[in-house]
Amino acid sequence: MITRSVTIEEIDDLYLVWNDHINASALYRRALREEMDVRGVDPDELRDLLDRAREQGYTLEEIAEETNRFDDLQSLVEEPRGCSPAGEAPND
Repeated sequence: MITRSVTIEEIDDLYLVWNDHINASALYRRALREEMDVRGVDPDELRDLLDRAREQGYTLEEIAEETNRFDDLQSLVEEPRGCSPAGEAPND
């Protein structure tokens, strides 16, 4: 799992101090799932595509560099690694 820093306001920090039983990571993930839902991205499908891309040998960094949306990741996974899109010759 990757740890990412998130900036929060002082009032958020104070509230979390008062309620240290609240799992801030879960709140963050829930907010991201809501954003995915708004944009029509199924988290299970996204996880499956990420797993498939990794099985094809892509690292998370490569995936992030070569894609910037769900459809890009889907195309990356469906096109075998090292193959160029139709009509384009590979660069040597």
